[in-house]
Amino acid sequence: MLLKVTVIVLTLLIGLCVGSFLNVVIYRLPNSMSLAKPKSHCPNCNYQLKWYDNIPLLSYIILGGKCRNCKNKISIRYPIIEFTNMALWFLALMLNTNFIISSLQTNYLMFALTCISFSVLLCVFCCDLDNMEIPDEFQLSLLILGIVGFLSSDISASSKVYGFLLGGGFFGVFALLFYLIKKKEGLGFGDIKLMAVLGLFMGLQNTIICIILSTVSGAIVLFILSIKNKGEKNKEYPFATFIVPCAIISMLAGNFIANWYLSLFGAV
Repeated sequence: MLLKVTVIVLTLLIGLCVGSFLNVVIYRLPNSMSLAKPKSHCPNCNYQLKWYDNIPLLSYIILGGKCRNCKNKISIRYPIIEFTNMALWFLALMLNTNFIISSLQTNYLMFALTCISFSVLLCVFCCDLDNMEIPDEFQLSLLILGIVGFLSSDISASSKVYGFLLGGGFFGVFALLFYLIKKKEGLGFGDIKLMAVLGLFMGLQNTIICIILSTVSGAIVLFILSIKNKGEKNKEYPFATFIVPCAIISMLAGNFIANWYLSLFGAV
């Protein structure tokens, strides 16, 4: 029991600390800034944060969401990203650990890969939302995770290869057809690459689920936004903001969703 509690607490704390670092990555990487220098500071008054000003979640609460020096408001987004990453790491632990039996059984490789992939996807979501762009560093990271994932027996190698081909191929064909019909870009190349490398990591089943969820949710939301912003005909929207949450859902609940769908036809 003590071991289980210790593992959970450590996962939450490390996930929270990594979430704090992700705030730096999300802001600096798209702007071609060093991740190490300068040290964390207030963007309004350039006050250099002390270690006690930079404690994830806790410092934000103690400071009341304001800079210690100039009292300028600190974006609520910082603690949200920290908390979200902590929650995602906890879910990754639940996904890869059997807590029911007395002994703690964890697939440590997949646990580590899942945690890293969730953190990278969180960065992808924020960067695409902010800049309509997915830095290649994130794509490469997910590609490496997918390749390392071949060492795990959870998902077959053939399923990963098929996921890679389907993920990139489906959105690639969609983008090509959209361009031929509408004579304009309907899906960015970054989204195509993202779905391909995710397919390599998730495998065929979860890739199919992710494609369905992201295209349906994206179509519904973008249709509503197109009506609301009907005066802005050429307005573009970040599609990775649909891919990322749907990919996470697929990784966490892909088997449940697949079994539920098949049960509708009496297949399981």
